[in-house]
Amino acid sequence: MTNSTLTAPTEIDPTDANDLLSRGDSVLVDVREADEHARERIHGARLMPLASVSAARVAGLASNRVLIHCKSGRRGADAVARCASLAGSGIEVLNVRGGIEAWRAAGLPTVVDRSRPKLSVMQQTQVVIGTAVLAGTALGAFVHPGFLAIPAFMGAGLTVAGSTGFCGLAAVLGKMPWNRPAGASCAT
Repeated sequence: MTNSTLTAPTEIDPTDANDLLSRGDSVLVDVREADEHARERIHGARLMPLASVSAARVAGLASNRVLIHCKSGRRGADAVARCASLAGSGIEVLNVRGGIEAWRAAGLPTVVDRSRPKLSVMQQTQVVIGTAVLAGTALGAFVHPGFLAIPAFMGAGLTVAGSTGFCGLAAVLGKMPWNRPAGASCAT
């Protein structure tokens, strides 16, 4: 007997997940960030970003089966691991294998808001930081060493973001007009 037969499965194929959802006896949770969910989502998925996932919150959904999805499966697997303690309480928590990308590849429908940016706030943040580090390093090497302060500043920002969970640049980018829903005011 292999180890896989001793433990309950933690993943489910997108088509099997869709079948369970169509029966109405399962809840689907999207653990991506709010901007990713706003751009494209699976109809009926409840948003619960990974940072806020806990066994208690998932148990509070009042379902015996919770299906979790993200973009490609990694964050979903992390969310399932956070809920491992629920197995003994009769709540089955499964990661949709391959996330929304596999869901779409299986020909299953998604809700898309094309007015939202294609790049998530996190991807925009990575592009800005990468560009600043590259430009600062090149300017420091070829123009003046003082420009090396730019990549040093970006590195310090990444250190703070990684240790606190707060990224100031991502917060600023999230408030940019292209990242706000259509019709949202500056106060939102």
